[in-house]
Amino acid sequence: MGTIYYGGSATPIHIEDRALAHLKVVIATKLRRNESFTVSWQHPTGEPEGRSTLWLHPSIPLRFVFDAPEPPELSRQWIEDLANSANSSGGIQLVTEQVSVTE
Repeated sequence: MGTIYYGGSATPIHIEDRALAHLKVVIATKLRRNESFTVSWQHPTGEPEGRSTLWLHPSIPLRFVFDAPEPPELSRQWIEDLANSANSSGGIQLVTEQVSVTE
C-alpha cells in the first residue's frame, strides 16, 4: 500500500502501489505544466467507508511513498484514462485498471 503526503497534513493517504504509480505519472505531468486540479478516490478496505477529493496545486509539497522497492510496469491505457479524467471538470477520478483479455 503506497502513501501520499500532501502539504503540511500529517494524515497519510493510502493508495495501492500500482494505482499510485499510475496516478503519480498523471499528477506529475499536470503539476509540471503548473496546472491545479482535483483527484478523487474511494477509501480503501480497512478505512472508514466513503470517498475523498483533494485539491492539488503546484506550490503545495507532495510526496509519494511506495512499499514495493521496484516500480511496476505501467499501463499506457490506464495512464491515458486517468489523464483524460484529469482534463475534465471533475478532475482525476482514480478508477480501477481495465484489463483486456485476449484469446
